[in-house]
Amino acid sequence: MSLWSRTRGMGRSMRGVAQKAGRATRRATHAGGAGGSGLGALIELGALNSAGDALIAVALAGTMFFNLDVQQARGQVALYLLVTMAPFALVAPLIGPVLDHMRHARRIAIAGTMLARGLLCWGMAGAVLHKDPVTLMPAAFGALVLSKAFGVSRSAVTPQVLPDGLALVTANARASFTGLVAASIMAPLGAGLVAVTNAGWALRVATVVFMIGAISAMRLPSHVDTPDTGAPEGARTDGRGRWRTLLRVGPVVGEAMLANAALRAFAGFLILYLAFLLRTKGFVQPVSPNIALGLLAASAGAGGLAGTGLGALVKARAPRAIVFGTLATATVTAAVCAAFFGLIAALVVAFVGALGQSLGKLGLDAIVQREIGEEVRSSTFAVTETVHQLVWVVGGLTGLGMSIVASNGHLALAAVAGALALSLLTLASRSRSRRAVRRRERAAEGEPSVADTTA
Repeated sequence: MSLWSRTRGMGRSMRGVAQKAGRATRRATHAGGAGGSGLGALIELGALNSAGDALIAVALAGTMFFNLDVQQARGQVALYLLVTMAPFALVAPLIGPVLDHMRHARRIAIAGTMLARGLLCWGMAGAVLHKDPVTLMPAAFGALVLSKAFGVSRSAVTPQVLPDGLALVTANARASFTGLVAASIMAPLGAGLVAVTNAGWALRVATVVFMIGAISAMRLPSHVDTPDTGAPEGARTDGRGRWRTLLRVGPVVGEAMLANAALRAFAGFLILYLAFLLRTKGFVQPVSPNIALGLLAASAGAGGLAGTGLGALVKARAPRAIVFGTLATATVTAAVCAAFFGLIAALVVAFVGALGQSLGKLGLDAIVQREIGEEVRSSTFAVTETVHQLVWVVGGLTGLGMSIVASNGHLALAAVAGALALSLLTLASRSRSRRAVRRRERAAEGEPSVADTTA
């Protein structure tokens, strides 16, 4: 058999596998009425977004922009966190109001984020090959901000395409899970392409992926766009009025944001504290630091995947219970692992930390989608995402500092467990006070004094 015949046969086999995988993915994303409502198309668009982001990450992993060794000094790591997050914290809150003003043209806005990233990837491809940081760094930052803009838009649009009988948590979990699968497939393919050619080709492929995404965004159903009926009564259309509206998101959303902030800070703390602990001290068990670090990364990855999977399986419409239950589980796990700290405990707490970050985010998104009106929904998502990114950095910086003053894992995790417990008690007290106020209001109006179980 000739080389051409063997190559052609292998190509047919790969095409058959890809077609079967595509049909299976289509059945999964369009199940439960998601195909007819437009949710399936939105989920598939999110998969394209994740695939493109994975290609960018792989292409830039070995460049001067992301070339940061974990064995470098703690000060360099801290500076890296601050430099990468400070500009994003300034720009990200501006994304939401812009998207809110474009809710009558959301398909154009979503397609615009895809198209702009495709152009930025094309520019980054040349910058990587010519080692041009002046072009590469602003383009990479722009791609990061636009990726967040896409995530905000997708979350704001989801209630518009939600089929009857499907919970918001489940819909969000399907989108997250499909994105994880797409990124997991594309990342090794991109790494192979970089190894065979160079990082520029991976970025060019990302350009093609984002261009396909831009076309797909314009093919979303028309009810994704909602008529712009103007500002609601009592709200102003300038920036100050919009931010005042965001400050009145309500106690349910506020409590969910605080709970997720605690979970995000916990995850950021664990990643950097455990990584530096391995480099400086290690564990008592006879396991090399590199193997232990690999096990920690695998545990965190498995935790994130498990959190997304659990969200997809949840049938109850109680996202608030999911958020607070996740925070309680993280608190108990941190306390137990503090008492029995070692390699196994570190793996368990890394798993639970990633699970909590993933599952808590799904619950928060569902709460915002349910409680916040369309006029400020995108702004609310932008603010929550910015706050949680910043608290992750705060948690990471705390982990760096704790690795210096508390190389004993028992003490560090005990302190973290105490902080989580304090957050949980504070939120529980606020919730109890809110329910008491509502019972008194109902009693004053002559209604039965029953516990508020619907919040």
